[in-house]
Amino acid sequence: MKNEKSIEQLYQKAKELYAELGIDTDEVLKKLNDIKISLHCWQADDVGGFETPDSELNGGGIQVTGNYPGKARTLEQLRTDLEKVMSLLPGKQRLNLHAIYGDFQGKKVDRDQIEVKHFQSWIDWAKKLNIGIDFNPTCFSHPYADDGFTLSSKNEQHRKFWIEHVKRTREIAAEIGKQLGTPCINNIWIPDGSKDIPVDRYTHRALLKDSLDEIFKIDYPKNYLKDSLESKLFGIGSESMVVGSHEFYMGYAVKNNKMICIDCGHFHPTEQIGDKISSLLLFVDELLLHISRGVRWDSDHVVIFNDEIQLIAQEIVRANALNRVNIGLDFFDGSINRIGAYVIGTRATQLAFLYAMLEPTKMLRELEENGKFFERLAYLEIMKTKPFGAIYDYYCMINNVPIGEDYIKEIQKYEAEVLSKRT
Repeated sequence: MKNEKSIEQLYQKAKELYAELGIDTDEVLKKLNDIKISLHCWQADDVGGFETPDSELNGGGIQVTGNYPGKARTLEQLRTDLEKVMSLLPGKQRLNLHAIYGDFQGKKVDRDQIEVKHFQSWIDWAKKLNIGIDFNPTCFSHPYADDGFTLSSKNEQHRKFWIEHVKRTREIAAEIGKQLGTPCINNIWIPDGSKDIPVDRYTHRALLKDSLDEIFKIDYPKNYLKDSLESKLFGIGSESMVVGSHEFYMGYAVKNNKMICIDCGHFHPTEQIGDKISSLLLFVDELLLHISRGVRWDSDHVVIFNDEIQLIAQEIVRANALNRVNIGLDFFDGSINRIGAYVIGTRATQLAFLYAMLEPTKMLRELEENGKFFERLAYLEIMKTKPFGAIYDYYCMINNVPIGEDYIKEIQKYEAEVLSKRT
């Protein structure tokens, strides 16, 4: 265990160094505490869900690699794992729940038949933990998605099925938000697309537009429900065309006042997601970010403290948009300890926002406006070696969670006592 006196001393020294740049670290930590990161339930079980006792991810442009032992196989195991994760993280988190994770009591409930009652135990669980829940329709791993199309399908029976499914997720999400007293984001992502070069892109996109228009006919109070649309450039089985492209959803969201979801793994590897934030904030009220780490393609690796996540956090902070951007994680790695993946990814995201808030933005902006680009670059480099790690260690200490590498032993202990006993 870390020496708390040493952590306190290091923090005080770091506080003095940042004060020289006009940064109040105590105030920064208060703001950091307000950032709620939505933890994606699907990292714990490799996107299996609980529709059947042996539910497994089946297609839909998503693939989880790895077979590390100990994945959650029941609803109770999943909740136990999530509680363990949250016990190792400073601050408060949220839960991001997919529709296939309902409490179905061992009964087969098709997706156009899901109701609030199938998620009431999740709501009750969240009340006990005093956290919010976000929600997602599950438009993959289903016979009606086998041809690669759902809301944009030319098969009217299939398309109506998926429209009804998404309608029901909005109703459920609104009730979640109502009961928990914090708006529930219902984020729509579909895998629709074509593996090879299509001739008729237009009709599929016209059908998707019509489906969304039908889905959004019912208005719910925004303090209960916030609607979000998530785009993608390409995926497994949709390499040549994705119906719900960035341009499609951006146009629909701006025209219909919906939230845009930007996923780090859903764009070309050379695109900077952070660069999109300031543009989109000029035209929509709020954004949802799905933080992951794409490696070469849409691979959704565990988030680390890299240049990409730093730029994302910096752009949000520099735009003074912390209250307009919602943060969720979206990665799945079955090759390592899944609890560890959560903790690494969440801490990296928190560290990025801390790093961004410790930046002397006002001074840097003044240098930029005065054409002092050498000085601007010099300070940006100098900030990289400031002791922001000491600030984060102190944040962990005052939140009574493991500091630094101490969380590694906690996860190893949980693996030995809980995960290793699962079959």
